Amino acid sequence: MTYNPVYGPAAQTCEQRARVLQQMQATFPKLRTKASAVASQLYARYVAGELSWLQVRQALDAAMKR
Repeated sequence: MTYNPVYGPAAQTCEQRARVLQQMQATFPKLRTKASAVASQLYARYVAGELSWLQVRQALDAAMKR
């Protein structure tokens, strides 16, 4: 596995990113309870390694402005 600095040291694999997302949702319940279909898709893409967390947040912020 090649290290990808986009995800940081604790989120290099899908399993690690899923755990990071789970921890963030536990810390910030709003991430979980108000997750729309768009947010759920973005979270899935983060876990799959298609998006960084920064890209997820930017997409969510843009969606909230609409």
